[in-house]
Amino acid sequence: MNQMKNPVGVHALVWVGNTSPDEVEKAVESTKASGYDLLELSLHDFKNLDTRAAKEALVKAGVGVACSRGLAFDADVSSDDRAVVARGEKILQDSLAVTDQLGAKILTGALYSALGKYSQRLTETGRDNVVKVLRSLAQEAAGRGISLGLEICNRYETNVVNTAREALRLADDIGEDNVFIHLDTYHMNIEESNFIQPVLDVGDRLGYVHIGENHRGYLGAGSIDFSSFFQALARVEYSGPITFESFSSAIVSETLSNDLAVWRNMWDDGHDLAKRARTFIDAHVAAAANGER
Repeated sequence: MNQMKNPVGVHALVWVGNTSPDEVEKAVESTKASGYDLLELSLHDFKNLDTRAAKEALVKAGVGVACSRGLAFDADVSSDDRAVVARGEKILQDSLAVTDQLGAKILTGALYSALGKYSQRLTETGRDNVVKVLRSLAQEAAGRGISLGLEICNRYETNVVNTAREALRLADDIGEDNVFIHLDTYHMNIEESNFIQPVLDVGDRLGYVHIGENHRGYLGAGSIDFSSFFQALARVEYSGPITFESFSSAIVSETLSNDLAVWRNMWDDGHDLAKRARTFIDAHVAAAANGER
């Protein structure tokens, strides 16, 4: 019997909309109070993040941390424009430094492109740029003991990787051992045929998981087959973080809300949302470990 023992995380945007010192402290305290092991910090606003204060708060609370981010169209490493690629690479390098300063060992997300709808297919030149930039970033990250995640996003948010098999091919081309695959049930619901085969395809290269409903709201209130997904995680003996991700226009900053197409108030009470999510995840992990549906 596989006894899954995963760190369970929550995205900071469940609690707060930015990375000011007060907001980060609130996110850390809320994460601890709600029984989570890990806080995921989005670095979209990293210039306003007080890394020293954030690390102190995390250490004091005994809460782990992972970092994530996407890029913008004017700083996109999948672009054919060298100047645009250079801006994206600089942002990734700065984000890696922030990740290191926080004491995090994971930097994940759409590290390979802007977060938004593209009007055309990825070009060969653009893909070559992604591989070159992320290979260099991964080599730098390895020296800091940090791993990079390729989060697979849906067709409306990137044209680089939309499925697990595409992400595996990209990781193979990057060719660095500290590059892992990051699955997200919200995106899988749009792009994959089911919630089992992608997990089996990725296998021991799976390094991070986002749990989110098809509508980004309360877990269990949508249409996603979480039982199959958690059973697949148990089959591959996945032991990495399982992080709850949910967005509501009540919390998410306007700029990021626009980027993520968060047009609705999916919830107002992040504490109730997160507590129920923790119970939901624990129940599914336990059921999967016992071979139950």
